[in-house]
Amino acid sequence: MLRYALFALAWGAVGGYLLYAAATARRLRAGKVVQRLEVEAADSSAQGHLVSAARVRSWIAEQGIATVGTAVDAVDLDAIERTVLRSGFVERAVAYVTYDGVLRVEIGRRDPLLRLALDGYDAYATEGGYVFPVPRASALYVPVVTGSYRPPFPAAYAGEVRAHIEARKAEIERRIAELEAEKYPFYRRERANDRNLAEVRRMRIKRRWWRGEGSEEFDRRVEELRALKAALRRRYRYEARLVEEGIEAVAQRQEAQRREQKKLDKSYEDFLKLLTFVKFVEEDDFWRSEVVQIIAQTTSSGALEVDLVPRSGSCTIRFGRLEDTERKFAKLMRFYRSGLTRVGWDAYRTIDIRFGDQVICSKQER
Repeated sequence: MLRYALFALAWGAVGGYLLYAAATARRLRAGKVVQRLEVEAADSSAQGHLVSAARVRSWIAEQGIATVGTAVDAVDLDAIERTVLRSGFVERAVAYVTYDGVLRVEIGRRDPLLRLALDGYDAYATEGGYVFPVPRASALYVPVVTGSYRPPFPAAYAGEVRAHIEARKAEIERRIAELEAEKYPFYRRERANDRNLAEVRRMRIKRRWWRGEGSEEFDRRVEELRALKAALRRRYRYEARLVEEGIEAVAQRQEAQRREQKKLDKSYEDFLKLLTFVKFVEEDDFWRSEVVQIIAQTTSSGALEVDLVPRSGSCTIRFGRLEDTERKFAKLMRFYRSGLTRVGWDAYRTIDIRFGDQVICSKQER
């Protein structure tokens, strides 16, 4: 029992000290104000930078968040972090105030893999598929993709491309469901029409023996009934055709939406292939220095193809679809060593490596 009492007293003393220390820290902190604002990039790039300390300070100031001269406990640290992250250029942000009154904002910049300098687009893309507009006065060197290629996201979009694709597909799913609801009135008309046709089939006529109806009168009424049933069948068959056409028209609109979903999937797949292709080039010492520009375009069949502008010579390399990348570059390297070294680097206008093991060249015009 004595041992338990001693343990309780020890823990009580520790708890009391912690409460006293916390209260003292709060009291001291309450009397402090922020002396200065420091911004630190934990992983600044050796190639250049996208986000400067001055830019971070301007973002905070534009939101009207009080910093220097404000009581330490009154600084909205969460708002600072949200403001910095909202830019898209920063992957993570942590804001805190030190005991000596320094407001520190530590940021982790995004690491772009390539720059999309296309018609209407000027954006960086990371290896993981995060895109954001190129900031003004950006000084970061990465491979540049030009051409008529249309990325699977809007020009001003900032965020994960996959998230944009999934959101668009969800919108299409909602539209398909809305179109399905447009079929319901047709289904009701179809059931009503089927009931009407069943009623026509059940229509019968009997001779009125109790009135002394003769054969001639009965035959006349039979002919009238036949004519009526024929007219009703024509009307209801026409109605059935109209209903069928209405349902088919809605179904075609639904199919168009599903094709749009497939196009989104294909477009996103091509975008990922482009990222993988650029990563392959960047990880190879020779091709990283040799490939000056990547020209991307979508063919009439919908396939993404690229041309390369090399540093050596004055030709364009027709690389084609982003498949068998390693094999194509190996083929091009063999041609570099065994062909161009003999005929000269300026002998050809285009070098086409799209087809099998062939290398098709067109000569420069003299």
